[in-house]
Amino acid sequence: MNDKKYLKWYQKLAYGSGDLASNCSYGLVSSFLLLYLSDIMGLKTSIIGTLMLVSKIFDGVTDVFFGNMIDRTKSRLGKARPWMLYAQIGVSLCLVLLFSIPNMGQTAQYAYFFAFYTCLNAIFYTANGVAYSTLSALITNNPQERVQLGSIRFMFAVVTNIVMGFAVTGGVEAFGGGAAGWRAVAIICALIGLVVNTISCLAVKEVEPDESVRKTDESKPQDDKLGFWESMKFLFTNKYYVLILVLYIVYYIMSNITTGSGVYFTKYVLGDASLLGMFQMMKMFPVIIALIFTPMLVKKTGSMQKVNFWGYAINCVLSVFFIYFAYQRNVKLMLLFMFIKGIFAGTLSGTLNALIAEISGYTYRTKGVRMDGTMFSCSSLGIKIGGGIGTAAVGWLLDLGGYIGTAAEQTEGAINMIFAMYIVIPVILSVAITVILGLLNVEKANKKWDEEHAKEV
Repeated sequence: MNDKKYLKWYQKLAYGSGDLASNCSYGLVSSFLLLYLSDIMGLKTSIIGTLMLVSKIFDGVTDVFFGNMIDRTKSRLGKARPWMLYAQIGVSLCLVLLFSIPNMGQTAQYAYFFAFYTCLNAIFYTANGVAYSTLSALITNNPQERVQLGSIRFMFAVVTNIVMGFAVTGGVEAFGGGAAGWRAVAIICALIGLVVNTISCLAVKEVEPDESVRKTDESKPQDDKLGFWESMKFLFTNKYYVLILVLYIVYYIMSNITTGSGVYFTKYVLGDASLLGMFQMMKMFPVIIALIFTPMLVKKTGSMQKVNFWGYAINCVLSVFFIYFAYQRNVKLMLLFMFIKGIFAGTLSGTLNALIAEISGYTYRTKGVRMDGTMFSCSSLGIKIGGGIGTAAVGWLLDLGGYIGTAAEQTEGAINMIFAMYIVIPVILSVAITVILGLLNVEKANKKWDEEHAKEV
């Protein structure tokens, strides 16, 4: 294990702040875009959901493409940093345009939404996100520092989402409400994202990879010479890549269903939309607590898999009580169990990037090929596919339940559907995540390889 320290404390914070920039766009889109489109613009949720899913088909292709491009990049800023730096300009611009739909025919509005939603996600956010995730493997070779980076970045993500849960709807009203209010909030988020992303990118530098686990085999194709289809072969013959990709997809289906339905749950089931901020805080704040202890737990147990598996298993058991109190509409006990559940499930957020780095190391050990950028595409690819399905599912299920955005009151069927989306479905998906974590033993596989090949190094 490489114990050399590569990063100063301020560089770790600067890198982590990149998730603040990312969630200024992702958080606004995933939590509030559907509400803006349905309640402000009067668009149909089922059509929006379908367009979002179609958009994700394009999105799924570009994730691996940009990962491969990062691997082939050579520049003054390195491999990943130029993509992270310049793609944010497009992210910020598309975010503003997405919340600035002009007054025109509904067909044209659907087309306008689809065009800029696809540009935002499939091109700019993908390039930025894949590059940002890849950086955690390129700016340090120390596994413990990678876990720390994962914890810090998700702390920034959590805090950003909590703040947005409290501030966005109030900010919209402060700027006059309606379409103008949403546009003003989008502009503010876009500017914050642009500034913080620039700081995050320029505060760190890429280092030479650790060659201690395997000497480069010149007979093997090198990272900057791998073709697209050859990269695909290496990816999808790596069982651990497939597992973590599925993990990301399921995780973000769950996350986006919860996030997308949260504003509807507090508004229509609990009868108080202002509770959204409190629910966001009780969902996100315990993750910060978990992330503080995650590096210590991983170091003590010697296994990210053990920490994550047992954390999610306990989370699933506690979910039984959470569902019961939700049926009772007992808000205080719902918030309490949401908080406790979040502490146990929160360790996963801080270890995801470190797990991908382990999987990339597995490819390097077994195949002699380094392809960090392409390997880290699973994070963006999983977020986009899972997020797309999750967000689209919210639109479809709302429509299936009989939800009408412009109606003064919703039917019982709509209320029940909203309840299922926010309370029941996420628990079912948590069980699936626990099973996947039980299979993700890449750390053990790497240690076994190192022991078997110790004499060759």
